[in-house]
Amino acid sequence: MCDFKIIMMKRIFVFFTAIALFLNVSAQDKFTDARDGNTYKTITIAGMTWMAENLKYTAEGSGANYFDNDPNNLTTYGVLYEWQTAVRACPDGWHVPSFDDWKTLFNLLGESNAGKKLQGGFSCKGKESHWWSSEEIDTAKAQIIYLDNKTYKIIISAAQKTDGLSVRCIRDK
Repeated sequence: MCDFKIIMMKRIFVFFTAIALFLNVSAQDKFTDARDGNTYKTITIAGMTWMAENLKYTAEGSGANYFDNDPNNLTTYGVLYEWQTAVRACPDGWHVPSFDDWKTLFNLLGESNAGKKLQGGFSCKGKESHWWSSEEIDTAKAQIIYLDNKTYKIIISAAQKTDGLSVRCIRDK
């Protein structure tokens, strides 16, 4: 099995470097979450500031877990959240992206290239990535962004709210 951590870190770096060069966006900045001291790289694309890493906040008693139930995966992969926890997990001044937020990002990056540039999530150790959207479908499901890491195909889909998925926060306007 390849060293997924190194591959994903390289892809994250290439992704945001390419965006900065291609779209002439502002340089990467950092945000420190006052709740737990975690620091996140951020990038601003067309006035939208995104965390360039998966959220790592863990509240006691929350519906959040580590990948493979291993706390050592926190630094690299962030936390997997159930949807109810995910929509409350972003720090003050930030939120889980809506479908429109994701769609705007994809439109800016170009539908055909967005998947190649949107690396950094995780699921199945390198095979696919999933991020929550703030959009609720019904009482049991919510919308997700799914990325096949082999074909780079992006799919808007649904997941059970009890599933554990990654979160990327976007700064409130």
